[in-house]
Amino acid sequence: MVQGAAAGEARARVQMLLDQVGLPRDAAERLPREFSGGQRQRVAIARALAPKPKLIVCDEPVSALDLSTQARVMDLFIDIQRSTGAAYLFVSHDLQSSATSATASVPSTKATSSKPDPRPWRTSTPEHPYTQKLLLAAPIADPVEAAHEKRESVSR
Repeated sequence: MVQGAAAGEARARVQMLLDQVGLPRDAAERLPREFSGGQRQRVAIARALAPKPKLIVCDEPVSALDLSTQARVMDLFIDIQRSTGAAYLFVSHDLQSSATSATASVPSTKATSSKPDPRPWRTSTPEHPYTQKLLLAAPIADPVEAAHEKRESVSR
């Protein structure tokens, strides 16, 4: 058990990490079952930030979260990137959520990958057919936009 000055420094670091990921200060005293899915993801992000990494690998970081919580967690990733300079490697089938902070994509299927596609997904059609399929499969939160997309895909 850490005691004295080191214990105080560790507690201060934990509080700083909790603040950084937007969790209340009493979160350090809670049990895992007392957190929502979004809060659990924030705990995981805080743990990943603890050693002050230059790169964080995120494997399906928002896959189990509802759309509004996904958006808040992705915004958190962007804020953390701005404040720490950490880079992310997102491994995800959900290109819409990853696109909010990605600067390039590397489509990968059956253990093969293509060249990086640095074009932003929101302003152009991806080059790789697999990436195009993943984008078409992504849910659209706005019901009006979703209906429009459905009509467009049927008419193609």
